[in-house]
Amino acid sequence: MSATTVPVPAVLTRRKPPASVRRRRFLLAVANHSLLIVAAVVFLAPFVFIALTALMTNGQALSEHLWPNPFRWRNFVDVFHQAPILRWALNTMIYACLATLGVLFSSIPVAYALSRIRWRGRNFAFGLVLIALMLPPVVSVVPLYVMWAKLGLVGGLGPLIIPNWFGDAFSIFLLRQFFLTIPRELEEAAIIDGAGVFSVYARIILPLAMPGLAALGVLTFVAAWNMFVWPLIVTNSDPMRTIVVGIGLLTTDSANLANWPRMMAISTMAVVPSILIFVFGQRYFVQGITLSGLKG
Repeated sequence: MSATTVPVPAVLTRRKPPASVRRRRFLLAVANHSLLIVAAVVFLAPFVFIALTALMTNGQALSEHLWPNPFRWRNFVDVFHQAPILRWALNTMIYACLATLGVLFSSIPVAYALSRIRWRGRNFAFGLVLIALMLPPVVSVVPLYVMWAKLGLVGGLGPLIIPNWFGDAFSIFLLRQFFLTIPRELEEAAIIDGAGVFSVYARIILPLAMPGLAALGVLTFVAAWNMFVWPLIVTNSDPMRTIVVGIGLLTTDSANLANWPRMMAISTMAVVPSILIFVFGQRYFVQGITLSGLKG
C-alpha cells in the first residue's frame, strides 16, 4: 500500500501595510482623539504641577523653575510631623466607606420600587425625588446643623454618616434609570417559575445591576472623600477632621503658608485614593453611567 500524503495548507501571513498607510492611520487616530488628548492634558496639568511642587525645596517652589532639582522626597515624610494626616485620612476613610454602604443600602430598594413594582402613587413619589434632586444643598445646611446640634452629635462623624443611610435623591434617580434597562421578560419568567418579589429582587435584578451599583459606589466614595463644606461645619474638633478639611485649615495657618512643597505633598496624598478608586472602577463606572441613560 502506498501512503497517501495529506496536503498541508499554506500559512497565511498578513502583509504589513506600507509606511505611508500606517502614517496616515496614525494621523487619523490622533485627529479623531485630539479633543480627548487636549482634555486629558488640561485635567492632568494641575495634578502634575502639584506632584512636581511636592518634590521641590521651598526655594525652588517660589522660583520660576517647574522641574525639581534635586528631588526632595523628604517632604512626604515631614508632613506627618506637621499635622495628624493619618488621623484625618482614617476619619475620611471611615466616613467615605460607611457613606457609600449607606447610600447603596438605602437607595437600592427605593429605586427598585420606583422602577419595577407597579403601585398607586409611584409617579408622584418619583416626582418628589426629582424635586429633592433639584433642591440646592446649601438650602438645607442651616436646618440640618440645628437638628444635629440639638441631638448633640455635632463634632463627630455622625452627621456625616447617618444621613446617607436614609437615601439620596441622585442615587435613587441613577439606580431607577439603570433598573429600567433590565428586560421585564426576565422578571416575568422568574415569576412564572414561582419566584417571589424578593427572590426576583435578590437573584435577578441585583446581579444584573452590578455595573450601576459599582458606578454609584465610585461616585459616592469620591464625593464623600472630597466633600468640604458640610464636614467643615459639623466637625469642629481637630481629631475628627477629614483630610480635605484639614488641608483647608492648614492653608489658613500662617506657619504653613511659607512651605508650599509640604502643602502640595499633603494634597498629593489626599487625592491618590480617589484616583485609585476611579481607575479600578472605571470600567463599571462608564458602563453604569452609559446604561443608566438609555431608558427613561
